[in-house]
Amino acid sequence: MSPAATVTRTLGNGLRLTVEPEPGRGLVAVALTVAAGGAHDPAGRHGMAHLVEHLMFPRGTAADPDGHVGRVEGAGGMCNAETHRDHTVFHTVAPADALPGILEWEARRLLDFAPGDAVVRTETEIIGEEIRGAVGGGRLWDTAYASLHPGSRDSYGTVAELRHATAAEALAFQRAHYTAGAMALTVVGDVDAEWVAERAGELFGGVAAGSPRTPDGKVASLSPVTTGSIPYAASGVALAHALPDAVSERHAYLAHVVLAELLGRARLPGAVRTHAGLTSASVICGYYGEWLASAAPDLALVLLGRSGTARTDEVVDAWLGLLREAGERPPSATEHRRAVNALLVNCHRHADSLAARAVAHGRAALLFPGRFPGDNGPDALAGQLAAVTPADVSAAARRLLAAPYGVTELVSQH
Repeated sequence: MSPAATVTRTLGNGLRLTVEPEPGRGLVAVALTVAAGGAHDPAGRHGMAHLVEHLMFPRGTAADPDGHVGRVEGAGGMCNAETHRDHTVFHTVAPADALPGILEWEARRLLDFAPGDAVVRTETEIIGEEIRGAVGGGRLWDTAYASLHPGSRDSYGTVAELRHATAAEALAFQRAHYTAGAMALTVVGDVDAEWVAERAGELFGGVAAGSPRTPDGKVASLSPVTTGSIPYAASGVALAHALPDAVSERHAYLAHVVLAELLGRARLPGAVRTHAGLTSASVICGYYGEWLASAAPDLALVLLGRSGTARTDEVVDAWLGLLREAGERPPSATEHRRAVNALLVNCHRHADSLAARAVAHGRAALLFPGRFPGDNGPDALAGQLAAVTPADVSAAARRLLAAPYGVTELVSQH
């Protein structure tokens, strides 16, 4: 029996709906993606998007003792959420027969959002602990990003600013940004697509219409090489390279992903063995290593551990030397194939996860809109990766060499 077709619709209020049937799994994944993240925080309230994410998980009350999480877990499911720089995503996985309730609860917490000041105080304290627990190296990607784009905001927030946040401010943010045109609802699993589409229209049709809003925190244009420092587990250097726009330059973006995989698999370990000042080296693409998890501008992050006597410029030159070699001579067919195959394995592994597919569909709809339906979905990625050639990888290396990059000193705490 051939698989049922994916259904994509836009509700009358502008909410994007994707339903992908996966018969026989017995499970369903639901993702609600909102085009609002840390970059949308209002001035003086860095962390408001993060706070609203927390408040979207209403706690139990006398009238409703279970709360959202309790209801989901009581149905045999689990749920979570993450705030990113440019979006927030809420995701749930549950037995397929729990879907009617899951959709109702998802719509209820969205439409009935009305936190009180006491809950806001509790959640700001929890976020404060998260922020304090992620200082220094725990926020390395965000720090590296700021070295390339000065003034950018991370997705965590600032304790001093959140301390004064009010329920009225949280409500205003949610009403301004959680509008139908700024959201995508995705359902993947053992479901009837037409039933889901009809039910989603009934439940989410009351969400206020509206379009994604321009971030309040503007991203600065690329800066010259900049240097800052943060405490870290070991002495080293973090380099931040801008990636091409994954919408307008998808092929070039993926060529950079292949370049990072290729260098990280063999060439960086080789440099560590031969360079006296290097003690470790790695490179990742995308938000905390997850490519296509953030719209432009996105980042490639290089981590270079160094010995106590090595200078920053020495270890940076070792990395730039590898880029020059890749830019001057395309990789061999064998080396290229190994890198692409490793990425394809990762791609297929993610495609097997219902939750990952639901999140990918939501991001594709909001962050990476394609020219044709489905061309940015999770199943399109493997073919796009396979189309990257050794010459494309070499061109990606030359592009990185020609562009500004950020430098952050990693200062050992030991």
